[in-house]
This record gives sequence, structure tokens and C-alpha cells, in this order.
Amino acid sequence: MKKLFCIFGILTLAAVMLTAGEAGAEAAKTVQAVNPFKGTFWALLPPLLAIVLALLTKEVYFSLFAGIVLGGCFSAAFSPFKIVDVIIKTGLIKAVQDIAGILIFLVLLGIIVSLMNKSGGAAAFGRWTQNRIKSRKGTIFATFFLGILIFVDDYFNCLTVGSVMKPVTDKKLVSRAKLSYIIDATAAPICMIAPISSWAAAVSQYAEGTKYTGLQMFIMAIPYNFYSWLTLIFILLITALNIDFGPMAKHERNALENGDIFSGKQVAGTLQTEDRPNSRVIDMMVPIGLLILICVFALLYVGGILDGKNFIAAFGDTDASVALSWGAVIAVLISALYLLCRRAVTLSDISKSIVSGFNAMVPAILILTMATGLKNITSALECKEFIAHLISNSAPGLAQFLPAVIFIVACVLAFSTGTSWGTFGILIPIVCSIFPAESPLLFIGMSACLAGAVCGDHCSPISDTTVMSSAGAQCDHITHVSTQLPYVCVVAGISFIGFLLAGIICNWFIVFPIQVAIMLAVLLFIKHKFKNS
Repeated sequence: MKKLFCIFGILTLAAVMLTAGEAGAEAAKTVQAVNPFKGTFWALLPPLLAIVLALLTKEVYFSLFAGIVLGGCFSAAFSPFKIVDVIIKTGLIKAVQDIAGILIFLVLLGIIVSLMNKSGGAAAFGRWTQNRIKSRKGTIFATFFLGILIFVDDYFNCLTVGSVMKPVTDKKLVSRAKLSYIIDATAAPICMIAPISSWAAAVSQYAEGTKYTGLQMFIMAIPYNFYSWLTLIFILLITALNIDFGPMAKHERNALENGDIFSGKQVAGTLQTEDRPNSRVIDMMVPIGLLILICVFALLYVGGILDGKNFIAAFGDTDASVALSWGAVIAVLISALYLLCRRAVTLSDISKSIVSGFNAMVPAILILTMATGLKNITSALECKEFIAHLISNSAPGLAQFLPAVIFIVACVLAFSTGTSWGTFGILIPIVCSIFPAESPLLFIGMSACLAGAVCGDHCSPISDTTVMSSAGAQCDHITHVSTQLPYVCVVAGISFIGFLLAGIICNWFIVFPIQVAIMLAVLLFIKHKFKNS
């Protein structure tokens, strides 16, 4: 608590000093037509403040709100009434409007999970898998491969994999921190290398302007998307070799030795699994199966497949937030009716599930709302444009080293803003303008941009995918961020080496095996060091 007050005091003093400064004092008199904080390094401070505070204090709500307040001060140029206006309108109200569909989907998913627990379906699934998946290692591999299979959308991936695998991983004493990492590490990375996904569609829209179509650009960039490929290989290696390090090792030890899968920090509103005499595995599989099938159809329907568009075009024009809510509403209604007909639940159980499902998702809803609010204010401060300007100005003379530079810039931008889509939306047009269409560096540079966006988004505390991964696993959010950060840094470092080599060699078939060999050597070194420590 003392640390918290000290940090808060320092921030308050810093704000006062800034206000007393020339730019702050001048801006406080009149909100200038040209805001001195926009499009400058100052635009990076609000998200960086939120991230640093979250990692130091472990208080995510306070940290996000502090970032929103500082961003509001900068955006309003320290004009008192304007600050409140920015925080409420640009930040929070716009955030709820932007993510209303995802918030609805979260609540509906919470209801489905609650129904599965109430009916005893989750408990029955846990018993069924216990006889088929014999080890913890098999459980982690099963979670990984399920994440690979659900490649159409990262939001859908995060929440569905968590709902299905929680009963299984809990039985095998896999920590929630490890579960949330596996979910997060198979969400955006697999979407970024799958030609049929909402991510591929989004990237294709930004990658026009060359002699290639957007989809052609995306497909040709897939082999060089080192971070995504290496993340998937990293999971397989640490699981096969039984390697954990950093904070994750502590959580895994607590789960194995003490049976504490939360390491003492259970999420408020965590749904409890109930067991009933007449419960069956099908009571879980029917709701999940309905959710998957209907949501996939909904993604295509919202994209206009019934209007004559082909499969790829429908994915390109879909709106995931609308489609997932569309599919989840129908899945909830049919699932509730099915469980009633089977007498697995009563009307009273359904009513209680609506409340408990909503309550379980409240922490994720709060974090997602404030994280989106912070992103909105950061966008208003033109943070992305500032970083894009830096990279476009530094392009001449960098030549073969530019892919590695693009990767780092994309990582920083995605980490500080919490959005990968916004990152490649800004950087892809710049990459396309830097490299000639006939140069192989065009695809390497684009891959570096996409890989960096996924990497920064993967480990950012204010990323919506990170939030939903912790929500899907029902893991404390800051626990999820702090435990996966060392893993992300290892893969990011090896990816950076890969982009340095790729800029010179321009052949992924040579570069990628080198990266895998480096990763294996690093992991064996870590395992050896851990063994002796």
C-alpha cells in the first residue's frame, strides 16, 4: 500500500510540474488548435504508465484508470473541464460503443459456461477425459491442438478453448497461468498464419497498393512470420521437455505440489463446477458444438455469404463482434432448451446461470472497457502516427536491417497501444511504400510488421486478446501477463535474430531452421540452469 501511495504521489507531482511548465501552462489557458502533446513522445506515456503501474502494483483497474486520466490530461492540454470530457466521452463511453458486441458475447459465453457447470456437463467431461488423457503433458498438448483448430478468430479462440479445457486442466493440476498462456499463444499467432481467418481478412484490406492483391501479400508473407511460427514451436518444446521458468515455474510448482492452480489468487466470480447423478459429456459438447458451428456460420452470414459473396470475401467483410454475439444468442437459447428437455437443469438453474455467468465476466468486462478507453485516448493523441513517422524517416540507409527494425517498432507500438490490428493498419502501408514490389524484402518487411504486431499485442496488459485469454482461463489478469512475459521475450529475441538474418539471406528455408536450433539451445540451457539452481 505504501508503494502504491508513493507511486501515486510521484505521478501527482509530475502532473503538477508538467502543468506548471511552459507547454502545460500555455495549454491550460486555452486549448490550442495544435495540441503540444499530440503526435509526440508524450503520446506514449499514458499506455506506458498503465503498463508499468500494472506490473509494479498488480492492481490492473487502478493502473488502467491512471493511464486514462494522464491521457485525458494530455489530450485536453490540461484544461480542467476538457479533461473530464475526454475521459468520459473519448475514453469510456466510446469504449463501450466500440466493444459492445464483444461485451455481449462475453456475457453470453459466461451464461453458456454456467449452464454447462450447472448441468454437470463440465464435471462429466472432466471424468471422461481423465480416462483418455493420462498425463498433464497430454492435457497441455490437447489444449494446444484445440487452439490450433479454432483458427477463424482470436476472440472466439480465447474464450472457447478456455471453456472446454478448464475442467480437464484442473483435473491434471495445470495452473491457470499456464492454461491462459497456452490459450493466448494459440489465439493471435494461429490466426496470423491462417489464410482463412478474420485476421487474414483485416490484413488483406491494408496490404493493397502493390501489384499483388491483399490476400496474395498475406499468403506470401506467412513463411516469414517468425514470431507466430516460433511461438507454436516454443509451446511444443517446453511441453515435451517439461521446461518452465520465471514466474510460471512458481505457479506450476504450486499446482503440482499444493494443488493450488490459482497460486492463491483466485479470480472473483469464478464459476464453480457442479456434479449431478444424471450428467453426461454430451451436456457440455452440445452447447460448445452449437456455439462453434453457429458462430462460424454467423461470421460468414454477417460477411454477406448469402448475398453471393465467396468464402474469402465473406470473411473479409465480416464483423466479428456482431457475428459472435449473433451466434452466441442462438447457442444460448438452443442449449438452454436442450438441457431443459433432458432435465439436466431447471428454469431456476437457467435464471441463476444468467446471473452467475454475467458476474463471472464482470472483471474481464471492466478491464476490456478501460483498456479500450485507454487505446481510444492514445489514438486521439496520435501515438501511432508518431511512431509511423519515426520509421518512415529512418527508412533510407537501413536497407537489409529494416525488417528487424520494423519488427521492433511494431512490437513497441502494439505493446504500448494494446492493438495489433491498429499497428499493422498503420505500418503496412508504410512497408508497402518503402520496398519495391519486385523485392523479396517487401514480404519479409510485411511479415516483420505482422509478427511484431502479434508479439506486442501478445504480452501487452491492455490488449483485448490478453484480457480475453485470462478471462477464458479465469486467471488473474496480471498473473497471466507477468507469467507469460518471459516466454514472449525469449521468442521475440529469437524472432529478431531471424529478421536480421532474413534481411541478408532472404530465404526463410535457411533462416527458420537456424531459429529453431537457437530456441532449442536456449531452452536446454534454461533447463540445465534451473536444474542446478
